[in-house]
Amino acid sequence: MHHHGYLWTGPKERFDNEALRRPPHPEPPPAPVSDEDTKAEQLLKRYREVVAEFPTSDLPPIETAYWLIKPRSLVRGTWNEAKEAAAWIGERLAEYAPRFASERDRDTTSLVQLVNSMAERLKSGTDVSLGFYLERPSYLSLAVATCSPNRTMPELACPVR
Repeated sequence: MHHHGYLWTGPKERFDNEALRRPPHPEPPPAPVSDEDTKAEQLLKRYREVVAEFPTSDLPPIETAYWLIKPRSLVRGTWNEAKEAAAWIGERLAEYAPRFASERDRDTTSLVQLVNSMAERLKSGTDVSLGFYLERPSYLSLAVATCSPNRTMPELACPVR
């Protein structure tokens, strides 16, 4: 078992584009029944866009394990030890904390406790994901996905090996 780290920052409105953060449904919507069925045509077009974009988009997936199907270039680090992966999270939190929108989120004691709990969760094979509002209108997403195998989606292949 090992862990891969992911980091995304960007406009909150882009993060809110949930269609590109969810894997496409396994079944496409029904094809339009006539040339005048514009709603069905638009739905099918959107479905095709999501099928093409979801695996390559840098947007954080809603389910952390789906980071594993994203491009290898999005992996920010790989660690064999949960403690090392949690330390990476801690370093990123320290780096971004001055930009957190909420003063409460900047509390050093809380951040240390958060990192310690992340280490325990990662050690048990659980993925972790955190999100923070930065100065408006930005958002920070941090995630560590456990790999080989992933507990929630063991069928997903390792992006690095």
